[in-house]
Amino acid sequence: MSFSPPQDDGTVSITFQGKTATLPVLSGASGNSVVDIRSLTKELGLFTFDPGLGSTAACESKITFIDGEKGILLYRGYPIEQLAAKSSFAEVAYLLLYGELPSKEEHEDFKERLLNHSLLHEQIRNFFNGYRRDAHPMAMLCGTVGGLSAFYPEGIDISNEESRDLSAVRLIAKMPTLAAWAYKYSRGEPFVYPRADYSYSENFINMLFARADRPYKVNPILSNALDRILILHADHEQNASTSTVRLTGSTGSHPFACVAAGIAALWGPAHGGANEAVLQMLGKIGSKENIPDFIAKVKDKNSNVRLMGFGHRVYKNFDPRAKIMQQTCYEVLEELGIKHDPLLELAIELEKYALNDDYFVQRKLYPNVDFYSGIIFKAMGIPKSMFTAFFAVARTVGWVSQWKEAFNDPLRRIYRPRQLYTGHQRRDLNK
Repeated sequence: MSFSPPQDDGTVSITFQGKTATLPVLSGASGNSVVDIRSLTKELGLFTFDPGLGSTAACESKITFIDGEKGILLYRGYPIEQLAAKSSFAEVAYLLLYGELPSKEEHEDFKERLLNHSLLHEQIRNFFNGYRRDAHPMAMLCGTVGGLSAFYPEGIDISNEESRDLSAVRLIAKMPTLAAWAYKYSRGEPFVYPRADYSYSENFINMLFARADRPYKVNPILSNALDRILILHADHEQNASTSTVRLTGSTGSHPFACVAAGIAALWGPAHGGANEAVLQMLGKIGSKENIPDFIAKVKDKNSNVRLMGFGHRVYKNFDPRAKIMQQTCYEVLEELGIKHDPLLELAIELEKYALNDDYFVQRKLYPNVDFYSGIIFKAMGIPKSMFTAFFAVARTVGWVSQWKEAFNDPLRRIYRPRQLYTGHQRRDLNK
Protein backbone atom coordinates (compact mmCIF):
# COMPACT_ATOMS: atom_id res chain seq x y z
CA MET A 1 0.00 0.00 0.00
CA SER A 2 1.24 3.51 -0.79
CA PHE A 3 -0.07 6.97 -0.02
CA SER A 4 0.46 10.21 -1.88
CA PRO A 5 0.60 13.53 -0.03
CA PRO A 6 -2.27 15.98 -0.55
CA GLN A 7 -2.30 17.28 -4.09
CA ASP A 8 -2.90 20.82 -5.29
CA ASP A 9 -6.42 19.79 -6.26
CA GLY A 10 -7.19 18.81 -2.64
CA THR A 11 -6.99 15.03 -2.94
CA VAL A 12 -5.05 12.13 -1.43
CA SER A 13 -4.30 8.95 -3.40
CA ILE A 14 -4.01 5.47 -1.91
CA THR A 15 -2.64 2.59 -3.96
CA PHE A 16 -3.30 -0.99 -2.85
CA GLN A 17 -2.74 -4.18 -4.83
CA GLY A 18 -2.44 -2.32 -8.10
CA LYS A 19 -5.57 -0.21 -7.62
CA THR A 20 -5.60 3.48 -6.79
CA ALA A 21 -8.31 5.44 -5.01
CA THR A 22 -8.30 9.23 -5.17
CA LEU A 23 -9.96 10.67 -2.08
CA PRO A 24 -11.02 14.31 -1.62
CA VAL A 25 -9.65 16.37 1.28
CA LEU A 26 -12.34 18.47 2.96
CA SER A 27 -11.65 21.61 4.98
CA GLY A 28 -13.90 23.10 7.64
CA ALA A 29 -14.10 26.62 9.01
CA SER A 30 -11.36 25.80 11.55
CA GLY A 31 -9.28 22.83 12.61
CA ASN A 32 -7.73 19.91 10.76
CA SER A 33 -8.78 19.01 7.25
CA VAL A 34 -10.23 15.52 6.77
CA VAL A 35 -9.89 12.84 4.12
CA ASP A 36 -13.27 11.80 2.75
CA ILE A 37 -13.02 7.99 2.75
CA ARG A 38 -16.59 7.17 1.73
CA SER A 39 -15.48 5.66 -1.57
CA LEU A 40 -12.53 3.75 -0.09
CA THR A 41 -14.36 0.46 0.44
CA LYS A 42 -15.97 0.52 -2.98
CA GLU A 43 -12.74 1.32 -4.81
CA LEU A 44 -10.18 -0.68 -2.82
CA GLY A 45 -12.20 -3.03 -0.63
CA LEU A 46 -10.67 -1.49 2.52
CA PHE A 47 -12.04 -0.19 5.80
CA THR A 48 -10.15 2.17 8.11
CA PHE A 49 -9.03 1.17 11.61
CA ASP A 50 -9.23 3.85 14.30
CA PRO A 51 -9.85 2.51 17.84
CA GLY A 52 -11.57 5.16 19.91
CA LEU A 53 -12.27 7.18 16.74
CA GLY A 54 -9.66 9.71 17.82
CA SER A 55 -8.71 10.52 14.22
CA THR A 56 -12.13 10.13 12.61
CA ALA A 57 -14.68 12.86 11.90
CA ALA A 58 -18.04 11.11 12.06
CA CYS A 59 -20.15 14.18 11.28
CA GLU A 60 -20.20 17.83 10.31
CA SER A 61 -21.11 20.30 13.05
CA LYS A 62 -21.42 24.07 13.47
CA ILE A 63 -21.89 24.04 17.24
CA THR A 64 -18.59 23.67 19.12
CA PHE A 65 -14.94 23.90 18.12
CA ILE A 66 -11.92 22.82 20.17
CA ASP A 67 -8.25 23.44 19.43
CA GLY A 68 -6.55 21.22 21.96
CA GLU A 69 -3.03 22.40 21.15
CA LYS A 70 -3.87 26.05 21.77
CA GLY A 71 -6.39 25.51 24.56
CA ILE A 72 -9.31 27.04 22.64
CA LEU A 73 -13.02 26.25 23.15
CA LEU A 74 -15.66 28.05 21.07
CA TYR A 75 -19.45 27.82 21.21
CA ARG A 76 -20.83 28.89 17.82
CA GLY A 77 -17.60 30.89 17.37
CA TYR A 78 -17.67 32.65 20.76
CA PRO A 79 -14.74 31.98 23.15
CA ILE A 80 -15.79 30.17 26.31
CA GLU A 81 -13.97 32.79 28.42
CA GLN A 82 -16.21 35.58 27.07
CA LEU A 83 -19.42 33.60 27.43
CA ALA A 84 -18.62 32.57 31.01
CA ALA A 85 -17.83 36.19 31.95
CA LYS A 86 -20.60 38.04 30.14
CA SER A 87 -23.53 35.66 29.51
CA SER A 88 -26.08 33.73 31.52
CA PHE A 89 -26.64 30.02 31.11
CA ALA A 90 -30.00 30.69 29.46
CA GLU A 91 -28.30 32.90 26.85
CA VAL A 92 -25.69 30.22 26.14
CA ALA A 93 -28.38 27.55 25.91
CA TYR A 94 -30.20 29.68 23.35
CA LEU A 95 -26.95 30.19 21.44
CA LEU A 96 -26.25 26.47 21.25
CA LEU A 97 -29.82 25.61 20.27
CA TYR A 98 -30.45 28.31 17.67
CA GLY A 99 -27.02 29.44 16.50
CA GLU A 100 -27.04 33.07 17.67
CA LEU A 101 -27.15 34.88 20.98
CA PRO A 102 -30.67 36.06 21.79
CA SER A 103 -31.91 39.63 21.67
CA LYS A 104 -33.27 41.02 24.93
CA GLU A 105 -36.80 40.03 23.93
CA GLU A 106 -35.72 36.55 22.79
CA HIS A 107 -33.78 36.07 26.01
CA GLU A 108 -36.79 36.95 28.18
CA ASP A 109 -39.08 34.73 26.11
CA PHE A 110 -36.65 31.80 26.31
CA LYS A 111 -36.27 32.15 30.09
CA GLU A 112 -40.06 32.14 30.37
CA ARG A 113 -40.27 28.98 28.27
CA LEU A 114 -37.69 27.25 30.44
CA LEU A 115 -39.57 28.25 33.58
CA ASN A 116 -42.94 27.11 32.20
CA HIS A 117 -41.54 23.67 31.35
CA SER A 118 -39.50 23.20 34.52
CA LEU A 119 -42.40 21.58 36.35
CA LEU A 120 -42.76 17.81 36.12
CA HIS A 121 -45.96 15.87 35.59
CA GLU A 122 -47.08 15.04 39.13
CA GLN A 123 -47.20 11.32 38.40
CA ILE A 124 -43.45 11.34 37.78
CA ARG A 125 -43.15 11.40 41.57
CA ASN A 126 -44.17 7.74 41.39
CA PHE A 127 -40.98 6.95 39.46
CA PHE A 128 -38.87 7.99 42.43
CA ASN A 129 -40.94 5.97 44.88
CA GLY A 130 -39.92 2.86 42.97
CA TYR A 131 -36.21 3.39 43.62
CA ARG A 132 -34.27 2.39 46.71
CA ARG A 133 -33.23 5.35 48.84
CA ASP A 134 -29.56 4.58 48.19
CA ALA A 135 -29.99 4.43 44.40
CA HIS A 136 -27.38 6.42 42.48
CA PRO A 137 -28.81 9.71 41.14
CA MET A 138 -27.63 8.80 37.63
CA ALA A 139 -29.71 5.61 37.77
CA MET A 140 -32.76 7.72 38.62
CA LEU A 141 -31.97 10.19 35.84
CA CYS A 142 -31.60 7.43 33.25
CA GLY A 143 -34.97 5.98 34.17
CA THR A 144 -36.96 9.18 34.55
CA VAL A 145 -35.60 10.91 31.44
CA GLY A 146 -36.38 7.86 29.33
CA GLY A 147 -39.85 7.77 30.87
CA LEU A 148 -40.64 11.41 30.00
CA SER A 149 -41.81 10.30 26.58
CA ALA A 150 -44.74 8.52 28.27
CA PHE A 151 -45.91 11.84 29.71
CA TYR A 152 -45.15 14.01 26.69
CA PRO A 153 -45.99 11.68 23.77
CA GLU A 154 -46.07 14.51 21.26
CA GLY A 155 -42.29 14.62 21.66
CA ILE A 156 -42.04 11.27 19.94
CA ASP A 157 -43.15 12.87 16.66
CA ILE A 158 -39.72 13.97 15.52
CA SER A 159 -40.96 14.67 11.98
CA ASN A 160 -42.46 17.93 13.25
CA GLU A 161 -40.01 20.81 13.76
CA GLU A 162 -42.10 22.45 16.49
CA SER A 163 -42.30 19.13 18.32
CA ARG A 164 -38.52 18.70 18.13
CA ASP A 165 -37.96 22.19 19.50
CA LEU A 166 -40.52 21.74 22.28
CA SER A 167 -38.91 18.47 23.38
CA ALA A 168 -35.47 20.10 23.41
CA VAL A 169 -36.70 22.96 25.62
CA ARG A 170 -38.55 20.54 27.89
CA LEU A 171 -35.43 18.47 28.45
CA ILE A 172 -33.29 21.50 29.28
CA ALA A 173 -35.97 22.87 31.62
CA LYS A 174 -36.82 19.65 33.45
CA MET A 175 -33.35 18.24 33.99
CA PRO A 176 -32.54 20.41 37.07
CA THR A 177 -35.88 19.42 38.61
CA LEU A 178 -35.19 15.73 38.00
CA ALA A 179 -31.65 15.97 39.36
CA ALA A 180 -32.75 17.92 42.44
CA TRP A 181 -35.57 15.46 43.12
CA ALA A 182 -33.12 12.55 42.86
CA TYR A 183 -31.01 14.26 45.52
CA LYS A 184 -33.98 15.00 47.77
CA TYR A 185 -35.26 11.45 47.42
CA SER A 186 -31.90 10.01 48.48
CA ARG A 187 -32.07 12.14 51.63
CA GLY A 188 -35.69 11.33 52.40
CA GLU A 189 -36.65 15.00 52.16
CA PRO A 190 -39.76 16.48 50.50
CA PHE A 191 -39.42 17.54 46.88
CA VAL A 192 -39.09 21.27 46.19
CA TYR A 193 -40.79 22.74 43.13
CA PRO A 194 -39.41 25.40 40.76
CA ARG A 195 -40.23 29.03 41.56
CA ALA A 196 -41.32 31.62 39.03
CA ASP A 197 -39.14 34.36 40.56
CA TYR A 198 -35.86 32.44 40.25
CA SER A 199 -33.41 32.05 37.41
CA TYR A 200 -32.37 28.65 36.06
CA SER A 201 -29.40 28.28 38.42
CA GLU A 202 -31.21 29.84 41.39
CA ASN A 203 -34.02 27.35 40.94
CA PHE A 204 -31.59 24.46 40.77
CA ILE A 205 -29.89 25.48 44.03
CA ASN A 206 -33.21 26.17 45.75
CA MET A 207 -34.64 22.79 44.75
CA LEU A 208 -31.50 21.13 46.12
CA PHE A 209 -31.19 22.87 49.48
CA ALA A 210 -34.49 24.49 50.46
CA ARG A 211 -36.46 22.74 53.19
CA ALA A 212 -40.07 22.95 54.28
CA ASP A 213 -39.21 23.59 57.94
CA ARG A 214 -37.11 26.73 57.50
CA PRO A 215 -36.67 29.69 55.12
CA TYR A 216 -33.91 29.42 52.54
CA LYS A 217 -32.31 32.22 50.54
CA VAL A 218 -30.19 31.44 47.50
CA ASN A 219 -26.70 32.86 47.78
CA PRO A 220 -26.07 34.97 44.63
CA ILE A 221 -22.34 34.12 44.64
CA LEU A 222 -23.18 30.42 44.56
CA SER A 223 -25.89 30.76 41.92
CA ASN A 224 -23.53 32.78 39.71
CA ALA A 225 -20.84 30.14 40.23
CA LEU A 226 -23.27 27.39 39.28
CA ASP A 227 -24.36 29.36 36.21
CA ARG A 228 -20.72 29.55 35.15
CA ILE A 229 -20.19 25.84 35.80
CA LEU A 230 -23.21 24.99 33.65
CA ILE A 231 -21.90 27.19 30.82
CA LEU A 232 -18.48 25.54 30.93
CA HIS A 233 -20.00 22.05 30.68
CA ALA A 234 -22.79 22.81 28.21
CA ASP A 235 -21.09 21.23 25.18
CA HIS A 236 -17.71 19.82 24.26
CA GLU A 237 -17.68 18.72 20.64
CA GLN A 238 -18.05 15.00 19.79
CA ASN A 239 -17.27 13.49 23.20
CA ALA A 240 -18.45 10.02 24.23
CA SER A 241 -21.90 10.99 25.52
CA THR A 242 -22.60 13.44 22.68
CA SER A 243 -21.57 10.82 20.14
CA THR A 244 -23.90 8.39 21.91
CA VAL A 245 -26.77 10.86 21.56
CA ARG A 246 -26.03 11.32 17.86
CA LEU A 247 -25.63 7.58 17.32
CA THR A 248 -28.95 6.84 19.03
CA GLY A 249 -30.63 9.65 17.13
CA SER A 250 -29.41 8.23 13.82
CA THR A 251 -31.86 5.36 14.32
CA GLY A 252 -34.77 7.81 14.39
CA SER A 253 -35.17 7.69 18.17
CA HIS A 254 -36.90 10.57 19.93
CA PRO A 255 -34.82 12.97 22.07
CA PHE A 256 -35.94 11.56 25.44
CA ALA A 257 -34.46 8.17 24.53
CA CYS A 258 -31.35 9.78 23.03
CA VAL A 259 -30.64 11.91 26.10
CA ALA A 260 -31.22 8.92 28.39
CA ALA A 261 -28.56 7.10 26.35
CA GLY A 262 -26.27 10.12 26.72
CA ILE A 263 -26.76 10.05 30.49
CA ALA A 264 -25.77 6.39 30.56
CA ALA A 265 -22.58 7.16 28.62
CA LEU A 266 -21.81 10.14 30.85
CA TRP A 267 -22.04 7.94 33.93
CA GLY A 268 -18.72 6.24 33.11
CA PRO A 269 -15.82 7.22 35.40
CA ALA A 270 -13.62 8.08 32.41
CA HIS A 271 -16.18 10.67 31.26
CA GLY A 272 -18.65 12.39 33.57
CA GLY A 273 -17.44 10.63 36.70
CA ALA A 274 -13.97 12.20 36.57
CA ASN A 275 -14.69 14.92 39.15
CA GLU A 276 -16.02 12.30 41.55
CA ALA A 277 -12.81 10.33 40.96
CA VAL A 278 -10.79 13.42 41.95
CA LEU A 279 -12.28 13.44 45.43
CA GLN A 280 -11.84 9.69 45.75
CA MET A 281 -8.16 10.17 44.87
CA LEU A 282 -7.81 12.91 47.47
CA GLY A 283 -9.40 10.65 50.05
CA LYS A 284 -6.83 7.95 49.32
CA ILE A 285 -3.93 10.42 49.62
CA GLY A 286 -5.25 11.34 53.03
CA SER A 287 -3.04 14.27 54.04
CA LYS A 288 -0.55 16.77 52.62
CA GLU A 289 2.36 14.81 54.07
CA ASN A 290 1.50 11.90 51.77
CA ILE A 291 1.64 13.92 48.53
CA PRO A 292 5.33 13.31 47.70
CA ASP A 293 4.89 9.55 48.05
CA PHE A 294 1.71 9.68 45.95
CA ILE A 295 3.45 11.72 43.22
CA ALA A 296 6.32 9.22 43.16
CA LYS A 297 3.83 6.41 42.55
CA VAL A 298 2.19 8.38 39.74
CA LYS A 299 5.58 8.72 38.03
CA ASP A 300 6.34 5.02 38.47
CA LYS A 301 5.51 3.21 35.22
CA ASN A 302 5.01 -0.02 37.12
CA SER A 303 2.42 1.54 39.39
CA ASN A 304 -1.29 1.68 38.61
CA VAL A 305 -1.68 4.95 40.51
CA ARG A 306 -3.19 7.75 38.39
CA LEU A 307 -3.34 11.47 38.96
CA MET A 308 -7.02 12.29 38.45
CA GLY A 309 -8.15 15.74 37.34
CA PHE A 310 -4.94 16.57 35.47
CA GLY A 311 -4.43 16.47 31.71
CA HIS A 312 -7.09 15.95 29.06
CA ARG A 313 -7.46 13.74 26.02
CA VAL A 314 -8.23 16.70 23.76
CA TYR A 315 -6.39 19.60 25.39
CA LYS A 316 -2.61 19.36 25.05
CA ASN A 317 -2.31 22.69 26.76
CA PHE A 318 -4.19 24.19 29.71
CA ASP A 319 -7.91 23.38 29.64
CA PRO A 320 -9.47 26.83 29.00
CA ARG A 321 -12.41 25.90 31.21
CA ALA A 322 -10.05 25.11 34.10
CA LYS A 323 -8.77 28.69 34.33
CA ILE A 324 -12.34 29.95 34.76
CA MET A 325 -13.18 27.11 37.13
CA GLN A 326 -10.11 27.86 39.24
CA GLN A 327 -11.25 31.46 39.71
CA THR A 328 -14.77 30.27 40.48
CA CYS A 329 -13.40 27.79 43.00
CA TYR A 330 -11.60 30.44 45.03
CA GLU A 331 -14.64 32.75 44.88
CA VAL A 332 -16.85 30.00 46.32
CA LEU A 333 -14.36 29.06 49.03
CA GLU A 334 -14.01 32.70 50.08
CA GLU A 335 -17.78 33.24 50.10
CA LEU A 336 -18.38 30.16 52.22
CA GLY A 337 -15.52 31.05 54.55
CA ILE A 338 -13.87 27.69 54.05
CA LYS A 339 -10.26 27.97 55.12
CA HIS A 340 -9.49 24.80 57.01
CA ASP A 341 -11.29 21.93 55.29
CA PRO A 342 -8.63 19.15 55.20
CA LEU A 343 -9.72 17.72 51.84
CA LEU A 344 -9.85 21.13 50.17
CA GLU A 345 -6.47 22.11 51.62
CA LEU A 346 -5.10 18.83 50.30
CA ALA A 347 -6.44 19.57 46.83
CA ILE A 348 -4.91 23.04 46.77
CA GLU A 349 -1.56 21.67 47.94
CA LEU A 350 -1.63 18.92 45.30
CA GLU A 351 -2.38 21.53 42.63
CA LYS A 352 0.63 23.63 43.69
CA TYR A 353 2.83 20.55 43.81
CA ALA A 354 1.92 19.36 40.32
CA LEU A 355 2.13 22.82 38.72
CA ASN A 356 5.73 23.14 39.93
CA ASP A 357 6.92 19.62 39.16
CA ASP A 358 8.93 19.33 35.92
CA TYR A 359 7.50 15.85 35.27
CA PHE A 360 3.97 17.24 34.95
CA VAL A 361 4.92 20.58 33.44
CA GLN A 362 6.91 18.95 30.60
CA ARG A 363 3.99 16.62 29.88
CA LYS A 364 1.53 19.53 30.08
CA LEU A 365 -0.49 17.72 32.72
CA TYR A 366 -2.28 20.79 34.01
CA PRO A 367 -5.38 20.72 36.23
CA ASN A 368 -8.51 20.27 34.13
CA VAL A 369 -12.09 21.36 34.69
CA ASP A 370 -12.91 18.21 36.70
CA PHE A 371 -10.27 18.96 39.31
CA TYR A 372 -11.83 22.26 40.32
CA SER A 373 -15.49 21.34 39.86
CA GLY A 374 -15.16 18.53 42.39
CA ILE A 375 -13.70 20.95 44.94
CA ILE A 376 -16.50 23.47 44.33
CA PHE A 377 -19.24 20.88 44.69
CA LYS A 378 -17.63 19.57 47.87
CA ALA A 379 -17.51 23.09 49.31
CA MET A 380 -21.18 23.67 48.44
CA GLY A 381 -22.16 20.55 50.36
CA ILE A 382 -23.08 18.49 47.32
CA PRO A 383 -22.37 14.75 47.76
CA LYS A 384 -20.03 12.97 45.35
CA SER A 385 -22.85 10.86 43.95
CA MET A 386 -24.47 14.04 42.58
CA PHE A 387 -21.42 15.36 40.71
CA THR A 388 -22.18 13.55 37.46
CA ALA A 389 -25.85 14.52 37.71
CA PHE A 390 -24.79 18.18 37.73
CA PHE A 391 -22.74 17.45 34.61
CA ALA A 392 -25.84 15.91 32.99
CA VAL A 393 -27.91 19.03 33.72
CA ALA A 394 -25.36 21.20 31.93
CA ARG A 395 -24.64 18.84 29.04
CA THR A 396 -28.34 18.34 28.21
CA VAL A 397 -28.15 21.64 26.31
CA GLY A 398 -25.34 20.33 24.12
CA TRP A 399 -27.01 16.96 23.66
CA VAL A 400 -30.30 18.36 22.37
CA SER A 401 -28.50 20.94 20.21
CA GLN A 402 -26.38 18.19 18.64
CA TRP A 403 -29.44 15.96 18.25
CA LYS A 404 -31.36 18.71 16.42
CA GLU A 405 -28.40 19.45 14.17
CA ALA A 406 -27.89 15.78 13.35
CA PHE A 407 -31.58 15.35 12.51
CA ASN A 408 -31.37 18.16 9.94
CA ASP A 409 -28.07 16.97 8.44
CA PRO A 410 -28.60 16.02 4.76
CA LEU A 411 -25.80 13.45 5.17
CA ARG A 412 -27.62 11.77 8.08
CA ARG A 413 -27.34 7.98 8.05
CA ILE A 414 -27.74 5.36 10.73
CA TYR A 415 -24.40 4.82 12.45
CA ARG A 416 -22.81 1.51 11.44
CA PRO A 417 -19.10 1.28 12.31
CA ARG A 418 -17.00 -1.51 10.84
CA GLN A 419 -14.61 -3.85 12.63
CA LEU A 420 -11.33 -5.68 12.24
CA TYR A 421 -12.40 -9.26 12.88
CA THR A 422 -9.74 -11.31 14.73
CA GLY A 423 -11.81 -14.32 15.84
CA HIS A 424 -11.99 -17.83 14.42
CA GLN A 425 -12.41 -18.34 10.72
CA ARG A 426 -15.28 -20.56 9.68
CA ARG A 427 -15.22 -23.95 11.39
CA ASP A 428 -17.71 -26.82 11.37
CA LEU A 429 -19.23 -28.76 14.21
CA ASN A 430 -17.65 -32.19 14.61
CA LYS A 431 -20.58 -34.11 16.04
